[in-house]
Amino acid sequence: MVSFQERCDLSNGEISRYSRQLILPQFGVTGQLKLRSSRVLIVGCGGLGCPAAVYLAAAGVGTIGLLDDDVVELNNLHRQVGHSEATVGQPKVSSLSKRCREVNSGTNIEECFAHLTSSNALDIVSKYDVVLDCTDNLATRYLINDACAVCGPKPLISGSALRLEGQMTVYLANRMRTKEEVESNRPLPRENRAPCFRCLFPVPPPATTVQGCSEAGVFGVVPGIVGTMQAAEAIKLIAGVGTVHSGRLLVLDMERNLTRTVVLRDPRPDCPVCGEHANFTPDRILQLNYVLFCGAPDHDKPSSVNMDRLRNRITVQQLDELRRLGRPHVLLDIRPEVEVDLCRLTPCLRFPAPTLLRDTVLSQIQEALNEKLKQSNERPVPKVLRKHGVQMAFAENPVDLEYADDIVLIFEEEN
Repeated sequence: MVSFQERCDLSNGEISRYSRQLILPQFGVTGQLKLRSSRVLIVGCGGLGCPAAVYLAAAGVGTIGLLDDDVVELNNLHRQVGHSEATVGQPKVSSLSKRCREVNSGTNIEECFAHLTSSNALDIVSKYDVVLDCTDNLATRYLINDACAVCGPKPLISGSALRLEGQMTVYLANRMRTKEEVESNRPLPRENRAPCFRCLFPVPPPATTVQGCSEAGVFGVVPGIVGTMQAAEAIKLIAGVGTVHSGRLLVLDMERNLTRTVVLRDPRPDCPVCGEHANFTPDRILQLNYVLFCGAPDHDKPSSVNMDRLRNRITVQQLDELRRLGRPHVLLDIRPEVEVDLCRLTPCLRFPAPTLLRDTVLSQIQEALNEKLKQSNERPVPKVLRKHGVQMAFAENPVDLEYADDIVLIFEEEN
């Protein structure tokens, strides 16, 4: 007599749902069970986080944490495919959570509508097995890296997308650590450890050299591809499938449809976060001002005008009124060509920002100012027409620029 004994810990529904990946020899029931018991945190529910979250939910990850403090905007939808027109104005964590539940109601989604800071990072990160960095600013990247190192280390899957290029790598660990290893707080053997973000960038690059999507733009499908790759790495790492992309950086060039792999440097023995004598503690994270350390904000919104240095701004409506009243002024448009094509301002002097300090350009601006000054004896006062990532200094030279991006200037007589 033949007897049958049920040995699979997956339900019939789970077997049916995940059958196509269950039959993979590298995956099987064991891999699916590992996914079901895993907890993955996604920091950032934008272009990278959306595809990552949806694919992780579809694959059967047991718990997905979504962390973001932003709301859905219309300009997100060309790349953030987890959101929709119907969710514009809603928190991104709520919008993406809804989409994930539509894909897989069996996945537990933990929403965290908050900004990741030094004070909450450790509590949040410590609850998860794997962390996906889907953010777009340096300060948060350093914070996530440090929190993952101190809390485990936890494998950190980092992605980025800008213009038509994307990058992805796995920091901190070549393999998942057992519960006993984590509790013993023993460092990973050197041969089993990948570098962390600080190993590669001990000192942040100058803030003026780092741009985000809001300043430089992004080809919508690039974050979709990179976010999907992040999800794939998380699934592979959790299920023990294939080779995890740690110690290497995958670079995607969508303009030429090329990918390449860059071998990263070895972990730094003197790294304060993950080195052999690491001294980064929870208290150190709590005390460190990451915004000050990076010299850049911990969000991906366009920079604001420095009001201590330039207090006068003018709206489009005020410009229209200025012209209607016939007040003498010079409009200087220094936006890039692509923005001029979107909205042309006439009449004006138009010089792209990089050309402003050329002698010939300054001469033309000065001539225009002198012509207007013939109509008034007052000194021109600079006014910013558009608030978008601007820092300027006006001294004797009416166009003494330290940094400018996407701006329009008005020079009008001082009352």
